[in-house]
Amino acid sequence: MRKTELQKIFSDMPVLNTDRLVLRRMSKRDASDMYEYSRLDKVTEYLLWHSHGDLDHTKRYLSLLEKDYRMGNFYDWGVTLKDTGKLIGTCGFTSIDTQNLCGEVGYVFNPDFWGMGLATEAVSRVMEYGFAELRLHRIEAKYIVGNDKSRAVMERCGMSFEGVRRSSMLVKGRYRDIGVCSILSSEFHGRSRNEDKSSNL
Repeated sequence: MRKTELQKIFSDMPVLNTDRLVLRRMSKRDASDMYEYSRLDKVTEYLLWHSHGDLDHTKRYLSLLEKDYRMGNFYDWGVTLKDTGKLIGTCGFTSIDTQNLCGEVGYVFNPDFWGMGLATEAVSRVMEYGFAELRLHRIEAKYIVGNDKSRAVMERCGMSFEGVRRSSMLVKGRYRDIGVCSILSSEFHGRSRNEDKSSNL
């Protein structure tokens, strides 16, 4: 896949649906919903960015995304509840290596909606899109060691734990150990076929 192909796909951000969610392009209209969770230290504790200081910060961030979306250089969806339209988080690819067909998936969710399986639902759908539509060979995810909830989501989505890169990332002035999980296209499709067989039993 060429970079230009990827940009063409994401310049018209596809909408993804699950049983309970709609994953779509974000806009400034989502500022209040995003600020609701992005201001919380317990949300950003294991993230690369700091908590948003005020609603204007969130609005500025969403405004900056508009250009990236237009250029097809941003691969992150806003995750909304299908029944209300409320934005409860984000999920998508933090990077896509077009030469090696490898994508890195990332996600952030409002803690009011933790423990409901919604992150797993969203990540699984993004992975499905990555393998089926983008023809990726591998999808990986990284987490700061200590963020057990994030690793659990990865493993529920079928990813395998590969190991820890010791002191490999400088995060907010401190070197952190980074865990890596991944899944290959063949593993994902094999898992999906097994789930289909089980549902027919």
